[in-house]
Amino acid sequence: MQGYDVTEPRLRGVLPFKAVPAEVGQLRRAARSQLREWGVLAAADETELLVSELATNVVKHVGEGTSATLILEWRGERLRVEVHDKGGALPELKPATRDDECGRGLHLLAAIAVDWGTIVSAVGRAVWCEIALGAGTSCRRIERAVEALESYQGGRGGKQERTREGGLEESAIELIADLLHWTAGRGQDPDGILDKAQTHYEAEAGAA
Repeated sequence: MQGYDVTEPRLRGVLPFKAVPAEVGQLRRAARSQLREWGVLAAADETELLVSELATNVVKHVGEGTSATLILEWRGERLRVEVHDKGGALPELKPATRDDECGRGLHLLAAIAVDWGTIVSAVGRAVWCEIALGAGTSCRRIERAVEALESYQGGRGGKQERTREGGLEESAIELIADLLHWTAGRGQDPDGILDKAQTHYEAEAGAA
């Protein structure tokens, strides 16, 4: 799997891949390697999650064996992740439900990314998202968490009489449990994901 960089006016990595489950892990490692070259490993865990989800969506919804392309672009305080494929229909973010496993991918993307969207390309479509790399990332993380939990709480049909704080705490537990099911469903180790998340959190909290 080969990529190339363009250093002016931005850093850009292009990684073609085949949409097969075995290649998703390789794509995650290639993305991490690219970020290591650029010196932005702080965003590696988030990027790996997004790359994994976007690539898995191509496998599931466009077709196994489809040719696709991952593009990583670093501009200033944001890292942009794009996956281009030959699919026709643009994915839509719908209210999350407990049994809607397929819809959780976009909710995860919306929760992690600062911004995201879909575009029609010359050969199909692209799903893109951006991760913040600047000094305000921690504050933005908290804002994103609240937005995601409120959306998730609404999708679960939470009771109105619950206090906002208590309802968000319960939604956080439910969301984490659902994410662990999501990881296990993709052949990953839930305990390993929790350990990585804890390590990532402690590293960022220590640097704050």
